[in-house]
Amino acid sequence: MHAAKGGTHPVNNQDRAELIIAQGAPVGPQVYRILRAKIIRGDLAPGARISESEIARTFALSRQPVREAFIKLSEEGLVEVRPQRGTLVTKISTAAVLDARFVREAIEADVVRLVARSVDPAVLADLRGQIELQKAIAGGDPDQFMRLDERFHRTLSEAAGKPYAWKVIEDVKAQMDRVRFLSFIQFPVPTLIKQHEAVVDAIAAEAPDAAEAAMRRHLREIITALPAIAEARPAFFADADANSES
Repeated sequence: MHAAKGGTHPVNNQDRAELIIAQGAPVGPQVYRILRAKIIRGDLAPGARISESEIARTFALSRQPVREAFIKLSEEGLVEVRPQRGTLVTKISTAAVLDARFVREAIEADVVRLVARSVDPAVLADLRGQIELQKAIAGGDPDQFMRLDERFHRTLSEAAGKPYAWKVIEDVKAQMDRVRFLSFIQFPVPTLIKQHEAVVDAIAAEAPDAAEAAMRRHLREIITALPAIAEARPAFFADADANSES
């Protein structure tokens, strides 16, 4: 499914089945979300050339909404638009990954403190149920686990009364998501689930300090994993040496 170096990424029958545009909703954001997901999970690998005209043809759209999607992907650092030369999927920037992790930790550490200060039994039951779902698919489809993982963290932001906090995180975490997807393949998901459980246990105990510490440990997992992932998949990274934070 990955493009040959220097070629345009072909859209095969499996791709076409996934590229479904919902009627009655803005088209550009849907194209963006579909292409973003393909880049995150590596279906569109670093260096793949994607064609505005081919994507438009696949969706049976004009080129304008596709161009809008490409611009947004470029703003997230996921593609590089080269005038007269085409659009390429970028390699992963380790600096961008670590910056996103720093921002995410700063936000989510405060979020869990707020949730732990005033525990809602319904939210607690929801979080426990989500963890059971995570356990049920551990070792299965990384796509499914990523969706459940995002639901878990989004639930915390909503429970804290800070839904905008999750929107901010979503806007900065694209490169981090690419590494997270690779890490699900290389590293055991049960470790991440245990970290989720530690967060929820601290919330249940109404212990803000412990909840914050558990969340910080969880979000720093990527710092430990990043060098090994970069070493195992060097073609995905802009710099061969993934630097860690102190």
